[in-house]
Amino acid sequence: LDAALWPGHAALLEVPTAKALIGAAQMNVIEFHTWNSLVPKTVRQMLYPDRVIFDLDPGEGERWERVQEAATLVRGMLQEMGLQSWLKTSGGKGLHVVVPIKPVAPRDDWHTVKAFAQAVVQHMASVIPQRFTAKMGPANRVGKLFIDHLRNSHGATTAAAYSARSRPGLGVSMPLAWDDLAALKRSDQWTVRTAREHLSFQTADPWKDYWTCKQTLTAALKTLDVSATPPPSRAPSARA
Repeated sequence: LDAALWPGHAALLEVPTAKALIGAAQMNVIEFHTWNSLVPKTVRQMLYPDRVIFDLDPGEGERWERVQEAATLVRGMLQEMGLQSWLKTSGGKGLHVVVPIKPVAPRDDWHTVKAFAQAVVQHMASVIPQRFTAKMGPANRVGKLFIDHLRNSHGATTAAAYSARSRPGLGVSMPLAWDDLAALKRSDQWTVRTAREHLSFQTADPWKDYWTCKQTLTAALKTLDVSATPPPSRAPSARA
């Protein structure tokens, strides 16, 4: 991309076509991670993410049923604040709950959106401390589930939908309908060997309505008493 979009930073990379994906694979790329904003045309557009990510990361030995329950609870809280969310496997151990937003400028910059995600995580951990922790580190996740809100930081990325994961088994991050959660057996249920066959039997896109969802964080920020924070000192990047 044009280096002028982020002065002082190396030019950012976009992979916009099937041909580009094949080229990346030829260079041995396995995982594709993306930002929380679309590729911008102006520096101003880079200041505002268009989604919020909640990465449900289970502790060692945590039962899969607890991860499913956690995703349902997070979805329920978001619904109480008037926000729709979509689900996908991480392809590793956990689940991703994704909230599309239409940012309200100049309020919903990266710092404000991260503060909102953090407030959601802290609320869940305070209300159900036996299930959730808001603290990083393996010692804090024993018997609990960490909801990673740091995926919403400037510069942070999350495994893209349909991306393979560079770990044993090569699991694939797979978009799902919420109705399919109960039957899901694990996060790496689909791998590079089985994902294509699974998709060949799908007749509907479970994320079809995601792309036309125009919700904002206005009411949710007020509910959680999250105030807008100062804008970042450097412009965030485009979704790679």
